[in-house]
Amino acid sequence: MLVVNRGLKAVALLEATKGLLSVMVIFGLHKLAGENLQQCVEALISHSHLNPANHLLQEVVTEAGKISASNLSLVMAGAALYAAVRFIEAYGLWRSLLWTEWFALLSGAIYLPFEIYGLFTKPGLLTFAVLVTNIVVVGYMYRVIKHKPS
Repeated sequence: MLVVNRGLKAVALLEATKGLLSVMVIFGLHKLAGENLQQCVEALISHSHLNPANHLLQEVVTEAGKISASNLSLVMAGAALYAAVRFIEAYGLWRSLLWTEWFALLSGAIYLPFEIYGLFTKPGLLTFAVLVTNIVVVGYMYRVIKHKPS
């Protein structure tokens, strides 16, 4: 039982981290509201001495250019909803609530086909790492649920 609790807490921390990253995106978007987000992202990449030719960074720049003042609130609301779901899931997993175990299994499994597709269309270390992490989480959650006493 101790191993299961540690595993659930590890998954809970992963989910809480996703929620925290989403909150950081919200604050970043709020601070940059009214500015050209694409230029801000390009400046951040340059300042960080990252390779601007990197495919993933080019996608981030392109997507930032699609965010306009009119849809910024919608993006922020989506990020807030995502953060809330991740924090609720993290809390439930930390407390070993059965419904959050099922939720973690299903919400992770939903992403698998997209992550596999992404690995074939845009292969890279990050894509691979995300897929492997998700497979580990989904497999672990399946094991936890399968071995629960009925």
